[in-house]
Amino acid sequence: MARIELRNVEKRWGAVWGVRGVNLDIAEEEFVVFLGPSGCGKTTTMRMIAGLEEPSSGEILMDGENMNGVDARDRDVAMVFQGYALYPNMTVYENIRFPLRMRKVPRSQHDALVRRAAEMVQLTELLDRKPGALSGGQRQRAALARAIVRQPKVFLMDEPLSNLDAKLRQHMRVQIRHIQRDLRITTVYVTHDQIEAMTLADRIVVMRSAEIQQIGTPDEIYNDPANTFVAGFIGAPPMNLVEGGIEGGVFRAPGLEVPLPGRGDLGRVILGFRPEDCAVSMDGGELRGCVYGVEPTGDVTYLTLKAGERLIEIKADRQFRAPLDSPVQVALDPARLYLFDGETGRRIR
Repeated sequence: MARIELRNVEKRWGAVWGVRGVNLDIAEEEFVVFLGPSGCGKTTTMRMIAGLEEPSSGEILMDGENMNGVDARDRDVAMVFQGYALYPNMTVYENIRFPLRMRKVPRSQHDALVRRAAEMVQLTELLDRKPGALSGGQRQRAALARAIVRQPKVFLMDEPLSNLDAKLRQHMRVQIRHIQRDLRITTVYVTHDQIEAMTLADRIVVMRSAEIQQIGTPDEIYNDPANTFVAGFIGAPPMNLVEGGIEGGVFRAPGLEVPLPGRGDLGRVILGFRPEDCAVSMDGGELRGCVYGVEPTGDVTYLTLKAGERLIEIKADRQFRAPLDSPVQVALDPARLYLFDGETGRRIR
């Protein structure tokens, strides 16, 4: 399996930056997810690893060998795309087999390799069908089997689950992670879905505007965000970010007054707290506002609170109900508060 190194990798088209100053080491057998909004540079980075794009500057290495200028077909990587890219006139069996034919693997090995790959994605009973007769989830599994059968050094997956419904996405996430661990193949996965990133990754690379914002395990990204972008991008609902100021060791904003011992006067800052780190309180709390929305989901109730002109998201008890516009007080967990610079958005530690 391959170790991948990106050394100050950049991609630009004239004055437009696609990727800027990317430095990253991906260990053998590691599952790394590039996460960010559309246009942030995550797919461009993956395409440069694949050899489909050449970097404007910097180096891409696999197992210590410089890949700059090496053709995509010579990098021993297998790609899984959002659009499946199956041949409609071929059966599932022939689609999975196709990479073996292209790489001139001895025909005597084809059947065993195809059936092993199909078994890993639970497609053995569908090998005689053509893609048009498959569901979206089955087609994605066929595309995954076609990548598996090559036994590459690296898997590259570009938004492979975007076309599936929520239940199928959950099922496929479990399958992809299980297969990757079984095969022990270095994997780079691109997505805009933070749930996919959190559930799949050994490490997450959060990107925005062509640059890396933070690299870390899912727990590190969630519990220790580097800036307001990462804090607001991860979590469902995401972290609440409230602009205010600290004077005399107390953070103040409309509807919110939070003691922060030892902080002194910091001026304009942003206070962050996650919806699950709050509790609706009958005995008073740091946050006061009116009920703007109540969304029961069965296991939890999502409460939207209006404090001043800002909407705050709270995870309340599953039994919580309250009429709209009724006053509510919320207590914050003092051990789970985050401060960010009001100008740069960077974390204040």
